[in-house]
Amino acid sequence: MTDSRTAFDADRPTPAWDDGSDRPPPWRGEGEVELLFENPWMRLTRQHAVAPTGHGSDYVVMRPKNISVGVLPLHADGTVTLVGQQRFALMNWSWEMPEGGAPFDEDPFAGIQRELAEEAGLKAAVWREAYKAEMTNSITDERAIAWLAWDLSPATGELDPTEVIRVARVPFGDLLREIGRGAIRDMFTLATALRAYHMAREGELPPELAKALLASV
Repeated sequence: MTDSRTAFDADRPTPAWDDGSDRPPPWRGEGEVELLFENPWMRLTRQHAVAPTGHGSDYVVMRPKNISVGVLPLHADGTVTLVGQQRFALMNWSWEMPEGGAPFDEDPFAGIQRELAEEAGLKAAVWREAYKAEMTNSITDERAIAWLAWDLSPATGELDPTEVIRVARVPFGDLLREIGRGAIRDMFTLATALRAYHMAREGELPPELAKALLASV
């Protein structure tokens, strides 16, 4: 069975300024890994760890059972589709791009295609991977992949039984301004919007699409 974490971790390039010569020793885990909690979505583990300094630590890590996947849908007129939903952990209403989780034995791209159909009622003819990210890497090994997608058309999908979704189509510039005002705080969405802006500015998107996105900025 293919594990999507393997490909995610294997293709990480080294920054141009880092030759690896002055890195401290890595963290080490010692002794048994204790399972503190497990459900269908995550595991909480505890293990004695030794820091690069040699200092001992009792380390608890939240380990998701899915890779996080997200997509910012880009329309030819320079608008983007966002979804709004209630979130339990912060007990708030959040406007976000379509996002969710792909089990490790599933192709992450198949997972995000499913999420786009379920949450936004869309499918896309063109996809571009925007970035890979390690989310809150001091307390979790959560991995995330974000895409941009365009040439959109209607699609159908079935929502999770806990979800009630609202869909909004807004100018790309409005999304950036609301990020600046603090109205959009989902980090996955925030990072993807800023990456889309950079890609549009740097010629990494089709010229007409980039022009339409930047027209409202």
